[in-house]
Amino acid sequence: MLQVKLIVTGDDFGYCPRRNQGILDCFLAGAISNVSLLVNGSAAADAAKLARRHNIPIGLHANLSEGSPVCEVLKTNSSLLNQDGFFHGKMGFRTALSKGLLNMSEVKQELKAQVELFHELTGHLPPHMDGHQHVHVLPEVRHVFAEVLEEYGIKYTRVPIEPGLHNCDWIPPSLMDFYLGVEEDSFNTVDVFTKHGIRWPDIYIGLSTMGRNMSVSSVRSAIDSAVLQLRARAPPSSTGTIELMVHPGYPSVPPVGGCGEGPDDFSQSWERLHELQTLVKPELRSYYKSRNIQLCSFKDL
Repeated sequence: MLQVKLIVTGDDFGYCPRRNQGILDCFLAGAISNVSLLVNGSAAADAAKLARRHNIPIGLHANLSEGSPVCEVLKTNSSLLNQDGFFHGKMGFRTALSKGLLNMSEVKQELKAQVELFHELTGHLPPHMDGHQHVHVLPEVRHVFAEVLEEYGIKYTRVPIEPGLHNCDWIPPSLMDFYLGVEEDSFNTVDVFTKHGIRWPDIYIGLSTMGRNMSVSSVRSAIDSAVLQLRARAPPSSTGTIELMVHPGYPSVPPVGGCGEGPDDFSQSWERLHELQTLVKPELRSYYKSRNIQLCSFKDL
């Protein structure tokens, strides 16, 4: 029988104290099994302490799009910054990249600085590293990102290609356009990551179940689809891995939180709390048990 290992990763650990508390509550309830740390988050040091105290498996959520850089020399006069002195933003980063305005040596400098700060905060290198707002699969960035992972011996990342995404008619068209762009970038990244010896779970899910779209049934449906795909492509006695990306937390209350310029709208919305309340429902844990799905972290692979 196929053994299914599920990594439930809580993103944006370190964003604010209320996010940290929500992610911790989820972990203690057995609802998530792994976290991704924003080292430029306003509560990153607190998050690292919580991870150490509660033995939470933790990796790096590399951030090039929100807030401020951690590399001192890039905090002024850098191609990564807008006129206000912050990163360009989720879409602004993509626009600047498409116009050839971003210096890839500065991207590498900042990624390395974030790995070093992660090491300083946690006492170890990240077992896995992915990109905030999926910047790590973008053209040009993907090559630099892969080089940094290889240089530090970081084995695992995330490749956000979600099976069945095209059939999710509940996702608004503007958001679907963004997701399909992420998917295309991810397909174009596979060869780059493979060349550098980087690995990732067999299947990724989480775009279709984000925020208001998360429910016990939507998570179950996404996992069931993923398991069907695993069974179709793997020998019966093998192990298949799935990563479910989630964003639980208690809503941020301004001015506290963010990565240098205050909390964004999504972090202040009810959708974070909705994810938390859904993930801790006993029906989900019963579902994992009934399907013989084992929750684990990247370091368990």
